[in-house]
Amino acid sequence: VANTGFLSLCAHGRVSGLAVEAGAALSHVTAVCGGQTLRKGTCCLEVAGDHLSRHLHRLLLESPTEPWVLQALTKKVLTQMKEQCCYVSLDFERDLWEKGCRHPARFQTPDGRWITLGRERFCCPEPLFRPELLQHSGPGLHQLAGQSLQALPRHLRRRILGNIVLSGGSSMFPGFPERMCLELNFLFRDTGVHIEVLANPKRGTAAWAGGSMAASLTSFQHTWMTKGDYQEHGAEYVHTKF
Repeated sequence: VANTGFLSLCAHGRVSGLAVEAGAALSHVTAVCGGQTLRKGTCCLEVAGDHLSRHLHRLLLESPTEPWVLQALTKKVLTQMKEQCCYVSLDFERDLWEKGCRHPARFQTPDGRWITLGRERFCCPEPLFRPELLQHSGPGLHQLAGQSLQALPRHLRRRILGNIVLSGGSSMFPGFPERMCLELNFLFRDTGVHIEVLANPKRGTAAWAGGSMAASLTSFQHTWMTKGDYQEHGAEYVHTKF
């Protein structure tokens, strides 16, 4: 059993840093130092991929061209549409009010019908940064990352600032790394530090990759529960072993 934030850092070749994870059910920010997660630097956002798919559906239904087509969209198709057509805006307010900034995209449903997306493309992932759009009162993912960094001791903060990694399927939106970088630099604009974020092209499965890497280390093998252990002690032995 391992923290997914730590595993995401492992996938980037690091054992210290800040993991900003945007998954399907939840989004997390986890501070890790020397392989140990720091409780003060761990935050959770209850906005993630599944919420964004439902949000996209609602947005499409607000200005439907063929409502009967939109109402029949399955979760799988909505997820495909979200992943293929949506992106994170670098200037949400401008894109929202200037129609010239909107670049429509067309998506073909499995039954051959076409759906055109306009402002829905960048409005869909915006709740990751503005949870209030989904009636959530908490801070956005970038603000949680800022809070996590501020909660760290000063001597650790600079070390962590250079190792901010993104992971999870909902971090794969085009523009997500750039927006996160812009927002964090704005939050820390008075510190004289320029923040960069690490966004591996395969970050959607970073936790799985990090888990594979950690499990392959010889130092990890002493933590295994063997088949013999299981047969002798039963499933409850996992609580003793770990």
